[in-house]
Amino acid sequence: MNYAYFCVGAVIFFQLIGSSSMSSDTYARNQQRRFTEIAQELHPDLFRYAVWLSRDKAVAEDVVQEALIRAWRAFSSLRDDAAVKPWFLTIVRRENARYFERRRLELVDIDSLTDAQTAMLATGHDTDIDDLRTAIFELHDDYREPLVLQVLMGYSSAEIAELMGIKTGAVLTRLYRARQQLVDRFGESALDEIAGQ
Repeated sequence: MNYAYFCVGAVIFFQLIGSSSMSSDTYARNQQRRFTEIAQELHPDLFRYAVWLSRDKAVAEDVVQEALIRAWRAFSSLRDDAAVKPWFLTIVRRENARYFERRRLELVDIDSLTDAQTAMLATGHDTDIDDLRTAIFELHDDYREPLVLQVLMGYSSAEIAELMGIKTGAVLTRLYRARQQLVDRFGESALDEIAGQ
């Protein structure tokens, strides 16, 4: 999702909720301004995280939008500025789970595809990085999520443990297994390529 699209969506969202649930006092305006600033700053990371969780950019856009709405509704309960990013990421994670609980995946009968549709299945870039991304997407959720949080988002093992609601030792085990699966498939160079994404 591009930045302009996000800003337009945020303005429309605040206009809608502003007319029904917010008074025009200074506190409400300050909260709205603070939320907008935080959401704009964190949006790229939230979207990237949602893409890695859902494996689909369109789904990630929906998940992030729903997460922002939920975050706005609960924003007044957030007291610690140091907890802002983990708080938002937790909401994205939970919204992603809700999304897939509500949706049934659409199945396509590949035997009934047209020639053009069949050709589209075979197209794409066959580069090493595409293969690596595919391999990361194929990791079990328990392994993929901590790997993405650590390598792409920069979280420590303790922060990942808190975010996922598991012990630090479990995070370390999952990270080891995720990396080992990638190394077994691509060799030691896979870890360098992950860090470069």
